[in-house]
Amino acid sequence: MIGLAQSKPSSWQVAKAAEGIAAAQFARCGFDVSVQHGADKPGYELVVAKADNLLKVSVKGSQDGFWNLAQSYLKRATELSGKKTDFHGAIDLWLDQHGPRTVCCFVQFQGVAIDQLPRIYLASPEEIAQRLRETAKGRVNSVLYEEHEWSSTGDGVGIIEKLLSGWRFSHERIQELLASQGAASVRRPPLPRVDSSTLVAWMPYPTQECA
Repeated sequence: MIGLAQSKPSSWQVAKAAEGIAAAQFARCGFDVSVQHGADKPGYELVVAKADNLLKVSVKGSQDGFWNLAQSYLKRATELSGKKTDFHGAIDLWLDQHGPRTVCCFVQFQGVAIDQLPRIYLASPEEIAQRLRETAKGRVNSVLYEEHEWSSTGDGVGIIEKLLSGWRFSHERIQELLASQGAASVRRPPLPRVDSSTLVAWMPYPTQECA
């Protein structure tokens, strides 16, 4: 029998694997999980709900130890600001793509055997944006690293970047994000007051009784 040669999964395959694993983990935590399909996804892959609690989950898979987040916004941000390379603007544009009650789920396959669960992290878009801005003592970066040592020249040389241990996927982390996202949800503005003197009384048309 001829065995299949092992090959590195494509980025699409990694994304699909990450979505499936994230959905399974939320289901294990007792959430109902809905998966978004089609090319026109609304910026997130999963909707997870339990009782009155709901989160929209943007899933990011990786097998390289990092996730490119704001990189695709650099060109637009630079054009808008006129700066040489506007990382802060790119991060702002990336952040603007996430609506209320949205969290990001990062799935890392690097160094993980096929019979092991990949490392999974949960964070709000605001937490991630702050993390990107603080990369290498505030040098800022569009890439989120799981663990990375800066070796090039500059103020960040010798610094080891690590994702916060508190971001690891857990019941406690989900509850923490549910609480923070619920508090940050945009409240509907109050309805405008209506001047009652301008209202016209409405009366139904008279109807004839049936003979």
